[in-house]
Amino acid sequence: MLVFVGLIIVSFVFYFYYKTKQFRAVLPIRKKWYAAVAAFSLGSFIFFFGINFLFVYQSLVTYIVSGIFIILGAMMMFSNYKAAKHYHKFVAEEARLNQ
Repeated sequence: MLVFVGLIIVSFVFYFYYKTKQFRAVLPIRKKWYAAVAAFSLGSFIFFFGINFLFVYQSLVTYIVSGIFIILGAMMMFSNYKAAKHYHKFVAEEARLNQ
């Protein structure tokens, strides 16, 4: 369980870091890339929280809520990974054009 607590904390810190970078960014594609990476981190936070919740409490309601968290987190991670991968192609080009 301590591993999942560590992963939850790390993913929340990454979410906060990239969300802050998104607000401070000026270039639009870089802003979208930071938003996608932050949303990926939020999805991993929800995913690991759902897994950790399974170990803490064990009842039918817990299994249902944890399943929802795990599915929602996995979907967020998958879709935002694809978005971040797409925007990452254009970040260097946008920086080069806006020098």
